[in-house]
Amino acid sequence: MAPLPPSRLAGAVLLALALQAVQAAPAPLADAVPPAQGAGQAPAGELSAAQIVEKNVAARGGLEAWRKIQNMVWVGHLQSPDSPDPVLPFFLEQERPNKTHFEIDSAGQKSMRVFDGTRGWKARPGKNPGAADVRPFSPQELKFARDAQGIDGPLIDYAAHGSTVALLGTDIVEGRKAYRIAVRAASGERHDVWIDAETFLDLRYDRTTYSAKGEPGVISILYRDYKTIEGLRIPGVMEIGVGSARVPDKMIIEKVALNAPLDPKTFTRPGGMKRRGPTFVDINPNPSGPVPMPGSNGGAAPPGAPAPR
Repeated sequence: MAPLPPSRLAGAVLLALALQAVQAAPAPLADAVPPAQGAGQAPAGELSAAQIVEKNVAARGGLEAWRKIQNMVWVGHLQSPDSPDPVLPFFLEQERPNKTHFEIDSAGQKSMRVFDGTRGWKARPGKNPGAADVRPFSPQELKFARDAQGIDGPLIDYAAHGSTVALLGTDIVEGRKAYRIAVRAASGERHDVWIDAETFLDLRYDRTTYSAKGEPGVISILYRDYKTIEGLRIPGVMEIGVGSARVPDKMIIEKVALNAPLDPKTFTRPGGMKRRGPTFVDINPNPSGPVPMPGSNGGAAPPGAPAPR
């Protein structure tokens, strides 16, 4: 099977993390995911946007706890109706202020996207064994990556990032009342976040993105199955494309590491498809052994994936 090509799935996953640009055309604005039920209602109660965000940050573990996180590692797998593989293992490393390294494995062949905070590269297997076809990010991808919110997302420490927030009203998201918060980034880009009116955790996130031709569109993400990792609340499942006619893609996060000992070369230009200076870390909540890179020969395979040989 050919290596995973640039696809809406990989791009949407990176969008869900607010990390990178979409690699294929998103839904046009006219055909984008419809707004949640009840959109446009007047704000309920007396909470301001700033107060709602403050409660959201507290529900997610607290501002000081998040500020202590210098890097975060996710291990998991992707599911998409568009993919011939039922399970696509991925490995994601993020480091402050806005560095990312994302790898995804399809049929044993790895694709990679790296952003060092200023420049970005995408790599997939080349014609020769061990070689990589490495290309720089497009202008649209660079803009998207530079506007990303990194580990914090759009709400945590939003003022320090130069963003502003506004309460648009209340909606119903999957039967739950939610506050709809518009976040205006310093760049002028707008993000919409729906916050559960009871738990104050994020329920949904919309962001405008752009195709390779610069055409705008919207992708919507639902957050599910929150887990507590060292006091922080992190979603275990993200559904991408929610509300559209197609079956949504899913990103399942199986393991998380905080402040792991990352190799500094992780966020530099890829020199090949073999990982330089691999870092194996014990990842909560199952610190029973080292966590392998997708496609490596160690550790247990994700559910539905071939057992390692």
